[in-house]
Amino acid sequence: MTLSIPWYKNAIIYAVDVATFQDSNGDGIGDFPGLLSRLDYLADLGVTCLWLLPLCPSPDRDNGYDVTHYYEVDSALGTLDDFSEVVHQAGERGIRILVDLVMHHTSDEHPWFQAARRDRHSRFRSYYVWSDVPPPIESTQPVFPGEERSVWTYDQIAGAYYYHAFYHFEPNLNSGNPEVRAEILRVMDFWLCFGVSGFRLDSVNHMIDRKETSPPDGHGMLKEFRRHVARRHEDAVLLGEADVEQDKLAAFFGDSDELHMLYNFLLDSYLFLALARESAEPLARAVSLVPQVPVGGQWANFLRNLDELDLERLVEAERQDIYKAFAPEPRMRIYGRGTRRRLAPMLGERRRVEMAFSLLFSWPGAPLFVYGDEIGMGEDLSLDGRNAVRTSMQWSRDRHAGFSTIENGQPRKPVIADGGPFDYRRLNVADQTKDPESLLNWVKRLIAVRRGCPELGCGAMDVVETGEPAVFAHRCRWDNRELLAVHNLSGKDRTVSLRLHAGRSAMLAPLLSSDGRTERIEGRLLELDPYGYRWYRIDAREGR
Repeated sequence: MTLSIPWYKNAIIYAVDVATFQDSNGDGIGDFPGLLSRLDYLADLGVTCLWLLPLCPSPDRDNGYDVTHYYEVDSALGTLDDFSEVVHQAGERGIRILVDLVMHHTSDEHPWFQAARRDRHSRFRSYYVWSDVPPPIESTQPVFPGEERSVWTYDQIAGAYYYHAFYHFEPNLNSGNPEVRAEILRVMDFWLCFGVSGFRLDSVNHMIDRKETSPPDGHGMLKEFRRHVARRHEDAVLLGEADVEQDKLAAFFGDSDELHMLYNFLLDSYLFLALARESAEPLARAVSLVPQVPVGGQWANFLRNLDELDLERLVEAERQDIYKAFAPEPRMRIYGRGTRRRLAPMLGERRRVEMAFSLLFSWPGAPLFVYGDEIGMGEDLSLDGRNAVRTSMQWSRDRHAGFSTIENGQPRKPVIADGGPFDYRRLNVADQTKDPESLLNWVKRLIAVRRGCPELGCGAMDVVETGEPAVFAHRCRWDNRELLAVHNLSGKDRTVSLRLHAGRSAMLAPLLSSDGRTERIEGRLLELDPYGYRWYRIDAREGR
């Protein structure tokens, strides 16, 4: 019997900032017609879902997360017709679309806020949180320490203080107000009409956990969102950004009646600790700490996103180990809790990058990676804050990396042209497409293998003892299928002894290997090269 598997269980998610992906009209800003022209590239890569970063009109003081209008696309990106064509053509190629739903806050230029600040009797006044007197020194700290000193800002026009967890130009919406929640549902309806497959809910933990702005039953609000989306589009999903303590994570899934998916921030922190220490222990710890998903839930696992690498769930000594290994210079760090670097320059060696990707794709859940990581793009640390990892896509050796044909000036988000190893003239899609041994073609092969392993999206995981502190092995089982993945986190050769099935022999059929070996191995000894990795299909047989 064929089991029905929700599409998101085995999604391969690719994060795209439309403004930095492909410019079609030579104005230096990526757009929807540009993205449309690259859909064949994405289909060939093997991704099945695009997460589009904020696409609504914005002053762009926070990479589009400061929204001024929820029912339009930013004119620099194109039109709603252009967006609709992207959704349609992506669907023709088997690629779904998730859009960023940024309704934790608005821009201070949003008409709602402008009405609220000018008239305390306006219905929009209660869309935000105000205080007529100086708020007391709060225990709540800004999300961006060093850039904001308080979560309250005085507005001269309103004659009152307004609350903002993020930047002062991003006043918090008051989700405790039923009218605000009704607005959120209307915005969902609007975008679902275009055929999108769901939403990435920005800062969802702040929407339901901050006493200043949250409804009495925040998780009840998430249940309301899920019911509403299911009535409109039974396949649509809610992917939540909730970077919270381990004991609070499972609540965001509810009883399979709240969020469908969550970003796995906890795994990401421990994964980088394992890479920094070249030790399997943090990964084994992550297995015990990350909650099991309910039947209708899924983790979105990632190595990097387009924010900082957030390490706040680790203790200070652990953060310092990661800084020492991957962000040794102060300019590589941000907010006192993370790094502002891309994956490839952090990890350095190509084989270490491969091993990290292999670990990500073999971990139970839906793997997510960001544009450019498939070719090993670098960062530009001369740019402010998180913009260091948001440079434009490097397509070719042509001027502006083939991203834009702008004649005068530079693209809004520059390409890397510093003459180093990540310079677009040395590292781009066109060159790697022609090289069968390139990182790009390796990632294509990895995705192809992963798409043939549904147990990694649906199965249960357990850690396999190796006897070697630097080697992590894990196994996933589902529907009479079993897969084993082994990763050498160190830069030295390692030999491990695997303990799989007591009382039974197990044939290991190779699926993926760092050294190209394809033979079956007998017994339990396995040799791994530095940063080596192996995937095997397990065929367990009764012992004699």
